Amino acid sequence: MKQKFIFPAILLFLILLSVNQWADDNCSSFLVTKGASKDGSVMITYTCDGEFLPHLEYIPARDHDPGSTVEIKGRDGKIRGKVEQVPHTFAVVGLMNEHQLAIGETTFGGRRELRNPDGLLHYFFLMRLALQRAKTSREAIKVMAELVKEYGYASTGESFSIADPKEAWIMEMIGPGPGGKGAHWVALQIPDGYISAHANMSRIGEFPLNDPENCIYSANVISFAEEKGYYNKKSKKPFSFRYAYDPPEPSSLRTCAARVWSMFRRSAPSQNFSPDFQRGKKGAKPYPLWIKPDQKLSLQDVMNIMRDHYEGTDFDMTKGIDAGPFGCPVRCRDLTWEVDGVEHSWERPISTQQTGFSFISQSRAWLPDAVGGVYWYGVDDTYTTCYIPLYCCIQDLPKPFTVGDLQKFSWDSAWWVFNFVANYANLKYSYMVQDIQKIQTALEAKFLSLQPAIEKIALELYKTDPKLMVQYLTNYSVSQGEQVVKRWIELGEYLLTKYNDGYVKDDRGRPRGIGYPSEWLKEVLKSKPKQFKLPKWGEEKKS
Repeated sequence: MKQKFIFPAILLFLILLSVNQWADDNCSSFLVTKGASKDGSVMITYTCDGEFLPHLEYIPARDHDPGSTVEIKGRDGKIRGKVEQVPHTFAVVGLMNEHQLAIGETTFGGRRELRNPDGLLHYFFLMRLALQRAKTSREAIKVMAELVKEYGYASTGESFSIADPKEAWIMEMIGPGPGGKGAHWVALQIPDGYISAHANMSRIGEFPLNDPENCIYSANVISFAEEKGYYNKKSKKPFSFRYAYDPPEPSSLRTCAARVWSMFRRSAPSQNFSPDFQRGKKGAKPYPLWIKPDQKLSLQDVMNIMRDHYEGTDFDMTKGIDAGPFGCPVRCRDLTWEVDGVEHSWERPISTQQTGFSFISQSRAWLPDAVGGVYWYGVDDTYTTCYIPLYCCIQDLPKPFTVGDLQKFSWDSAWWVFNFVANYANLKYSYMVQDIQKIQTALEAKFLSLQPAIEKIALELYKTDPKLMVQYLTNYSVSQGEQVVKRWIELGEYLLTKYNDGYVKDDRGRPRGIGYPSEWLKEVLKSKPKQFKLPKWGEEKKS
């Protein structure tokens, strides 16, 4: 019987995001090569930011009959076309497959006129199809390139992070315009020992034309830019993908380049990266595509980098009157706003309350694929989430991460549970975030400390009974995910009890008023210098 693969509803929602947002600021990605990590892991991160409720998915490996196809549906649910199926597809957990291959992305939009409404495949279809058909990063690049060549590319500009146990690559792709064929793209391997980052801006500038081991690109990526007038060979300047297809603008520098700057400044403080480029200072030098970190990064280091609000810089979102009395880094959309005809912009951090889900993939070449690949997954804001370990061989998922409806709150949905805790914490952030981090730190530390023991048992089972090993890692991953949600429900109830009606309960459960920080009170008095002043006893109150 022929098998057809149908993408679930959440991906149809992502189509809407892709179609309607040309140059959004909705994702952040960080790439770490094996030589730049403490344990030799290749790691990539992905924050999928937007107001949607994700359902974590497991796609089992399958054999397919000759002539089978994959139905590609549009946002209206109608079939837009079909892709020829391959004889065998690999199992996928989230955005990592059974061979430790992981793929993430950020949308850079680029030139609007290059979107091709006649193309069949949006970026997320490419990611899923590549994960089902490829074992390595190079194979994934080849799969995506061949798919868009045959079926057409439907999205705007995309930056892809692609990682396997040995290599990390960044691939950037943009369409040919209405009625065009294929896509224009370039892929670069991140040198071992280095890290890279991208956040809704094209990052690939100049690239080598004769180094197929480390750089692969579409045949007409330069000639097409010349035809369109995006690049003039007579200028004698080297061709730059980003300047041809995604010329930077002040707004994108502020909300996009700033996140790359912060990932780099945290990874390599000694290099003292200037904020001038991300602040749009004329003539400022763009940040390099990759850098060498001051020290090799651990998994915990990477988690911390993805929890950034520019702390410790001039742009620290937990400081100032805009952070409110309790240092809350949350800024409501829209990020840009106008007062008296002058346009302004809030900072856009890596960590944002609009994150739907995020992951950190861990791929390790010295272990069997089933044990080496770990998909560290979290929902909602990276700062207040808890990453759970999901091994890439598992055959089931913790149910709370697979259910939920954006239009209806439910304690059964992990996304709603984490959103409840994070949103309630905004009322008295500097206090409540400490309670959240206490639980977050304890749980993640437990997972990291247990990892060697869990994998030691898994490796023994791998030698004697691989099926039992898969069940063992499945049970572990599912139970830890469910435990985290249960603990987060308890945390939400605790916060609601401790911080009620503006009071803070002490260790004995007695409500205490804690008032407001003096610096914030001074700002209040600046705006209303007379309203709150109390008259002295016997002194007539002045109007």
